[in-house]
Amino acid sequence: MSRPDRLRRHLLLGGAAALASLPLGAAERALTPSQTAGPFYPVTPPLDDDNDLTSVTGQSERASGRISDLTGRVIDVNGEPLPGLRVEIWQCDANGRYRHPHDRQEVPEDPNFQGFGHTVTDSGGRYRFRTIRPVAYPGRTPHIHAAIFRDGQRPFVTQIYVAGEPQNAQDFLFLRVPEDQRPLLLADFEPTDDPVAELRADFDFVLSPAIAAVFDTTHA
Repeated sequence: MSRPDRLRRHLLLGGAAALASLPLGAAERALTPSQTAGPFYPVTPPLDDDNDLTSVTGQSERASGRISDLTGRVIDVNGEPLPGLRVEIWQCDANGRYRHPHDRQEVPEDPNFQGFGHTVTDSGGRYRFRTIRPVAYPGRTPHIHAAIFRDGQRPFVTQIYVAGEPQNAQDFLFLRVPEDQRPLLLADFEPTDDPVAELRADFDFVLSPAIAAVFDTTHA
């Protein structure tokens, strides 16, 4: 079974949501809650799947929407970085449409938006994406899906929401998260002076010891 097929199987089975975590008070840092991957993880990842979702090979224009830099770290509860992990994100375009055959909305697909991207954490556990500020689509508040894993290992999956977004208060998946943990899934999209990106957001993924142990380079 190929790596994408294994990952899709884990996502569809909800494996990430079943991963063990520690009570919040037991860790120096609060754990990032896991969430469902949803139905739109790519059937076949695009050939252009780098960490800039706003620029597609063969297209001369950038994606529609508010271009944003999403950065942060993947760390354990002690703040130790987790290097060499694959981080994937996927989200709908500025029209609210996913690049996925099951998204059958009658809205145009933005040909300049990649829809899916990946990077690998560096020695400090850092990652970076250029994407767009997420937008809503029918039934969901704006959000970005994320998966973190090492090839052959079970992924940790969650969703990143926009701080201050009014639609969060009606989103059924966001409301499933215990109220005191919801801030752990929020990212502030703030103005930046970058010549390309309009906004910037920082989001750290904090993994439990059980998950971090799976990703330990000594076990790779």
